[in-house]
Parts: sequence; C-alpha cells; structure tokens
Amino acid sequence: MATLVSTLFISLDGVAEVDPEWHFPYFDDHMGRAVDEDYRDVDVLLLGRVTYDSFAGAWPGREAAGEDDAAYAKQLGDTRKVVATRGSQDLGWRNAERLDGDLVEAVAALKETPGMRRILVPGSLSVVRQLLAAGLLDELRLLVHPVAARRGERLFDEGEPRYPLTLLRSEVFPTGVVRLVYAPATPPAEAGYEDVRDKVPSGA
Repeated sequence: MATLVSTLFISLDGVAEVDPEWHFPYFDDHMGRAVDEDYRDVDVLLLGRVTYDSFAGAWPGREAAGEDDAAYAKQLGDTRKVVATRGSQDLGWRNAERLDGDLVEAVAALKETPGMRRILVPGSLSVVRQLLAAGLLDELRLLVHPVAARRGERLFDEGEPRYPLTLLRSEVFPTGVVRLVYAPATPPAEAGYEDVRDKVPSGA
C-alpha cells in the first residue's frame, strides 16, 4: 500500500494558511532541501482546489520562464496531480485530473493502486483534516516557522477525536525553523497527577 504524506508550512500558533510575509523570510537552502525530500519519488500529488489553483496559477509560468526554479516547476508539471474539486471547469495544467466520488473512498483506493509508492498532499488543509479523521494519513510533515502568525486558517480545528502522534524525526534549521515529522499513534495510557507524583521536581 502506498504511503500518504502531508507536507505543510506552519506557524508556531498553528496557522497553515501561508502568508508570504511570514514564510519567505525563513526560506533558505535547508528548507529547500526539506521540500525537495518531500517531493522526491512521489507518484501522485493530491491537492485541494484552492492549493491546486495556487500551484496551477504559478508553476506553469515559472517553467516557461526558464529561470532558476524552472526545473522544479517542470517536475511539478510532469507529476500526476489528483484534485479534490466539485467544479467541472478545465483544470488547465498537464497531468491534472479530478478525483472522482467521495474523497476518503477515492484516496483509500488510490493508496491500494498496484505500483503506487508515495502520495503527497501539499497544503490542502480541508483534505488533510478529512484524511486524518479517516485514519488514512501515514505521515504529517511540518516546517514550523518561528513566528506567531496571529491570523489565518489553522491546521487543527476544534472537535473530536484527539489525534495522538509519534515523532519520527526532527531537525532545527539555522533560521529557527523546526522540521517535525509525525506519524499517527495509539493513544497513551490514561494518567493523572497521582500517576506522575514521583516525577515532580524535588525542590532541593
């Protein structure tokens, strides 16, 4: 079964609706390397409509311009893109297709496609939330910026259930950005104060 990975730029206060004003000042070679790793060996990009429109509105033009980012733009264009959208208009970018039917059912089937190895979900908060709730997400990769954005859409909304996670690896960049890679985990055993009393500082 394919591995389903979410990759997000996020602020300290949980905002994952990226604002260029707080994102680009922290983008350096280390973050570029992390992004390259996330997109390497990806068979399918799974995108919500808003994220897709952002990508399709920028990267084809950057590929055509032939500047420093053209090779990466070409990589995105050449990759199969599955778009979760209710619209019927032309998607307007090569190798892009609509996701048919229910999101959860379609993604579960996509993960089981023979030969499929990695599916990457860049941005696309609504899609990520639904996949988390359905238990389909295998990795949550966060590039946490050292800034409180104070406004914008957050990754986690209020509601149930909780999402226990296990930290697979972490890395701190010179800019203060922290890369955190999580996987879903089983909930820890229940505990209260009496269970941790012996861990309280001695006060000595």
